[in-house]
Amino acid sequence: MTTKSADLLHLRSVVLAAHAGAGKTTLAERLLFDAGAITRLGRVDDGTASMDYEPEEQKRKQSLVLAVASLEHEGTRIQLVDTPGYADFAAEVVEGFAATDAAVLLLDASAQVEAGLESAVALARASNHPALFFLNKCERENANPTQALDNLRASFGNKVAPLHVAIGAAESFKGYVDLLHGKAYELQGGKEVEVPVPADLAGEVATRRDQLLEAASEADDDVMVKYLDGAPITDEEFESCLHKAVRSGMVAPVLVGSASKDIGIRALMTAIVHYLPSPVEEGDITVTDAKGTEVKLAIGTDGPIVARVFKTTADPFVGRLTFLRILTGTMHGQGAAWNSTRNEAERVGQLLLLHGKEQETVGELHAGEIGAVAKLTVTGTGDTLNASKEAAYTLPALKFPVPTLQVAIDPQTKADLDKMGQAIQRMLEEEPSARVERSATGEQVLHAMGDAHVAVLNERLKRKFSAGILTKTPKVAYKETIRGKTQSHGRYKKQTGGHGMFGDVWIEIEPAPEAGVVFAEHVVGGTVPKNFFPGVEKGIRESAAEGVLAGYPLSDFKATLYDGSFHPVDSNELSFKIAASMALKQGILDCKPALMEPIMNVEISIPEAFMGDVNRDLNGRRGRVMGMDIKDGVQVITAQVPQAELFTYSTELRSLTGGRGTFSATLDHYEDVPAHIADKIIDLHRKEQEAAHKE
Repeated sequence: MTTKSADLLHLRSVVLAAHAGAGKTTLAERLLFDAGAITRLGRVDDGTASMDYEPEEQKRKQSLVLAVASLEHEGTRIQLVDTPGYADFAAEVVEGFAATDAAVLLLDASAQVEAGLESAVALARASNHPALFFLNKCERENANPTQALDNLRASFGNKVAPLHVAIGAAESFKGYVDLLHGKAYELQGGKEVEVPVPADLAGEVATRRDQLLEAASEADDDVMVKYLDGAPITDEEFESCLHKAVRSGMVAPVLVGSASKDIGIRALMTAIVHYLPSPVEEGDITVTDAKGTEVKLAIGTDGPIVARVFKTTADPFVGRLTFLRILTGTMHGQGAAWNSTRNEAERVGQLLLLHGKEQETVGELHAGEIGAVAKLTVTGTGDTLNASKEAAYTLPALKFPVPTLQVAIDPQTKADLDKMGQAIQRMLEEEPSARVERSATGEQVLHAMGDAHVAVLNERLKRKFSAGILTKTPKVAYKETIRGKTQSHGRYKKQTGGHGMFGDVWIEIEPAPEAGVVFAEHVVGGTVPKNFFPGVEKGIRESAAEGVLAGYPLSDFKATLYDGSFHPVDSNELSFKIAASMALKQGILDCKPALMEPIMNVEISIPEAFMGDVNRDLNGRRGRVMGMDIKDGVQVITAQVPQAELFTYSTELRSLTGGRGTFSATLDHYEDVPAHIADKIIDLHRKEQEAAHKE
């Protein structure tokens, strides 16, 4: 396959985004096939779609990573970026928007507006992506394109305006009316043919055309005056006006069709070419120069190279593959580049164009083009590449969703133990919404977007790096402390054939809020020589680290050595360490010991309709609602919730809110665990100790 470079005016870059199941990949496959970019029409359900090529995608029959391909239509090259619709893989959608200028947003005509589409619309608005809507699956049982259009307008406003009216619905769906040109098309003999506008749709066509004209006319004062005066508007004036309105984001036209039945596909390609912007029409780009000053650069092939790295993949055989979009300038293969984000030089090898899983080697990538380069050393997702250090410009960082599901991970086998560290590091290179951290309990904890994300990451670790992991609920970072004061005695004596061991201490134990572990000495008369003080402190600190009640670290107390005795021959540092440990363990039990748990500040963003369900659920998690507010039309609940109740909250909040709820959590303070829960934790620890002793 050989792809010719397109001039900037004849280039479009489009992200396909929607809720899972809307048919994005099937639509991409049909667009590529109808345009002649692929010779075989693949199917998602058969695992043969050219845009779903990862084994995990073929197994699940759904997109998990973005894929890039190109097609030609009306002398214009359209670069498609297909993205997943499942919320666990939302980072891929962010990357897709970073790589493109415009969006095609899908809705299953038999479904409601769901969370994935709402997120895609929010991304489009935040990134100023002009958009088209495509009502897909109009042939599906229970499909109702008219209702689906009204649902879109109710959800996103009257800027969402119909460009098509469906002819029929569900099993009777057979075509559409083009409202701009007043022409109708039906599928006959496997091809779309022009037919008269059905008489029974005349009223619907007139109403919907007026909705489109009303929305589009705001982009052109002359057309607006004619519209308000009721004067006739020509198709040419209407199209020019719509052209401006879509590019400026004032209107998002809605087309109808069926990717599986091949209805409305060519009309969609034509709309992409006619209404969505070329890179030039997007205007100048804003970058930061080497001095930290914001500057604007004109888009062009002759300007300085500014390339956005929007995705990274890791492969044990090929190495790192870096996906990039050239915003200005021309990048040449087998040359040098400067990473202005990391202030490091890179060696550029072969440049590649992407056609699904296939790659095409090219000598250069021009402004507006999407491509890839293999084996860059330091460059990661979100970085900016330039030609040289002297012409360094940096793009704003990408903002990825924060992972909120936490699972502790262990290697599956001893063989996996040696591989796991490096394998996870390689995996994280391609997962901007995942991270691995060592927790306060010493566990490795994987932060991910959801259960499906964790499962896919595990499968990729096995497939790519032969390193399997086991997952479990993380341990809560409980703490032990005391509420009372006491004096405690510890005496260790051991006689052997030679020198024995002898240590004898008295310590005073008292609370020291938020001070950690404090050791002091107030020995009078040399009853304990100074050279044994370090042993006493070690015994106290080491015993505190192991805990007394349930094996969790003991803190926020002060232990003062004030008396004791020693043997001139048998005493040593170890003897006093053991004696101090004995004194602490015994004394803590007389100091009203308490088990404390981490309490998190939680901020939850949800639509108002779910307030009752979410608040009830928080009560069941021992949460305390601290406040409620409205930000950008979304209800924000602030609450304090024990960490123990939050490890699976990401999945459960999504279930409660139809995928619309998000939350963040940060540690605020520790407080006592309720007695009935503390008793269970302490009892479990005792049973684990007994089982360990039996072994």
